Amino acid sequence: MLPNKLQDKIDARVKDNSLRSLDVRQDLIDFSSNDYLGFSRSKKIYDAASATLKKLQHQVNGATGSRLLTANHPLYHVTEKQIARFHNSPSALIFNSGYDANIGFFSSVPQRGDVILYDRLCHASIRDGITMSHAKGHKFAHNNLQALEALLKAHKQTSKTGAEIYVVTEAVFSMDGDIPPLNAIATLCKKHKAFLIVDQAHATGVVGPKGKGLIQELAIEDLIFARIVTFGKALGCHGAAILASGELKNYLVNFARSFIYTTALPAHALATIGAAYTELENNSDVIKKLQNNITLLQGCIVKEQLTPYFIPSTTAIHSCVIKGNKATKDISVLLQQNKFDVKAILSPTVPKGQERLRICLHSYNTKEDITTLVRLLKEFLTP
Repeated sequence: MLPNKLQDKIDARVKDNSLRSLDVRQDLIDFSSNDYLGFSRSKKIYDAASATLKKLQHQVNGATGSRLLTANHPLYHVTEKQIARFHNSPSALIFNSGYDANIGFFSSVPQRGDVILYDRLCHASIRDGITMSHAKGHKFAHNNLQALEALLKAHKQTSKTGAEIYVVTEAVFSMDGDIPPLNAIATLCKKHKAFLIVDQAHATGVVGPKGKGLIQELAIEDLIFARIVTFGKALGCHGAAILASGELKNYLVNFARSFIYTTALPAHALATIGAAYTELENNSDVIKKLQNNITLLQGCIVKEQLTPYFIPSTTAIHSCVIKGNKATKDISVLLQQNKFDVKAILSPTVPKGQERLRICLHSYNTKEDITTLVRLLKEFLTP
């Protein structure tokens, strides 16, 4: 038996068709996972990681503790240097996940009296980290430069002496798949002396030269205070890193609780991250295949006259807004019955009236799969 308050919350989810459950993975055509480049299924990456461990004669399954105690394996330093070099950053600090990286950063870096301005569509891990912070968080309208500048001016005028302003956005938004006007945001932050943080989770491997991300595509590394990159999306493995100055890395090692008080990633996870970055550096064909599939899907949406349903996107994430939990779930089930794995994203994950099918493209999706998926969508949306 659950306490009554908890049972009431479950009952409310059942009533509005938003109750989550853990379904067994089915053998369907993948338009749902974040494995944009197919790296999670790459034998080449698997073999390279295995070879690294064999060379080091490493035969330990677990990390055995936190990095500050027993688990600071030499591969950490090798992998962090590789990541920092790839992303043109002074340093990198590996965390166990993107969630851990975001709550570690936002709960420890902004201080009491500081202000955090964040895009209203920022990921839950960012908002949770802000909630844990002693700083005050204020959201601004999605990708709205005027709203951001108004907040920057207001808080610059009212903040106490010594108070800092942090601005947070994402390079690719995980639900809408769109890209912010990052160059303009960075310019605003420089003008108002605010610290800019960018979560590149869904941009790494997808956007920019060799998948290095939006920041390097725009060549604005010097305007960014910190970047978060994650390895569970296009890199097909696990973990995350904060890219920043050596001074900020040292601060996080000392004050980010999600880094300090957790068992570290094991060496085989580090070997896989390193192998994935090597593949990203050397295999431009797989990124080109993904970009071709994005272009193909965009053309199919226009051809089938489904543009009004879709949020404009040039990335691997395309959201078809249907509205209503039941209607969205029903079409998701129909697609799955036709062997297409497309997930329904329901409220409260997204606001009411913004329920959607989230279509994730991959380098390994075929032309036939993409055209058939859009044709079925047309059939189910406009019977």
